[in-house]
Amino acid sequence: MAQRLIPVRGKYFGVSTLKTPWSPQETDNVAQRAGGRPNLLEYFAKWTEDYRPEAVDATYQQGAVPLLTWEPWGSVAAGTEQPQYALAEISNGRHDAYIRRFAHHVKAHGRPVILRFAHEMNGTWFPWAERRNGNSAGEYVEAWRHVHDIFTEVGVRNVAWQWSPNILRTVEKVRLQPLYPGDRYVDIIGLSGYSKHETRAADVFEPALNEIQAFTGRPVLIAETGARPGDDKALWIADFFTWLRGRPDVIGFVWFERNIEQGGKQDWRFAETAETQNAFRGGLAGLELADAPSGEPMASG
Repeated sequence: MAQRLIPVRGKYFGVSTLKTPWSPQETDNVAQRAGGRPNLLEYFAKWTEDYRPEAVDATYQQGAVPLLTWEPWGSVAAGTEQPQYALAEISNGRHDAYIRRFAHHVKAHGRPVILRFAHEMNGTWFPWAERRNGNSAGEYVEAWRHVHDIFTEVGVRNVAWQWSPNILRTVEKVRLQPLYPGDRYVDIIGLSGYSKHETRAADVFEPALNEIQAFTGRPVLIAETGARPGDDKALWIADFFTWLRGRPDVIGFVWFERNIEQGGKQDWRFAETAETQNAFRGGLAGLELADAPSGEPMASG
């Protein structure tokens, strides 16, 4: 299944906007500004939400692959202390009915989905981090495997699992290998990484990638990226595409095309200014984009 969502040629140009994937107009606007059409759309769902087949359908109708970031918490407002979503509570079966129902709906729908579960686990800003919410070392992997095992028991074959830590900036002391569930449980590696003060894309991503590639050879899909406003933003965007073209192991990226009002901590948009937009258009023009799969449902089994 995972191989169906890993491009043989070319790369994913993904985007997350405020209304992705519900607003084709937003996707059209991104395509116009970028000079190329996104072939992957990322959106988010909390554990208070069921699987929404119409979101996956809307993504494929826009010529893109769905990347669903599935977040095991109840709300953003509740912060990092949400005891009902502690990692041990996931592993001990408290949420099994919800997980199983979600898995059955994914299977019944049948369309391929990249599932980015419990991302940025090496940070401290989500309740599934091992240093928050009463969690302990080793519990993240246990929770991941428990959720994955339920999907396996249900017979889900149309999901590619993405394990997606944050880059090492600010969390350099947290080792990634103890948080990795293993190749049996992971199909694609993700990274969240934004340019804040760096001038080269390699400085943002490669410290984490070097560590990750010491224990897995799974392909990499940058799950969130962008660049903060500043005089060097256009330069960093241009360098990002140069870096991307030189990394055959990185199969694509998702640009977080949002400003502060739209949920970004900064104005991460490539279209922030004419200069940054031109840098993005120029970089994308030199990048071979993958053909998006058709999204035809897979046979259940």
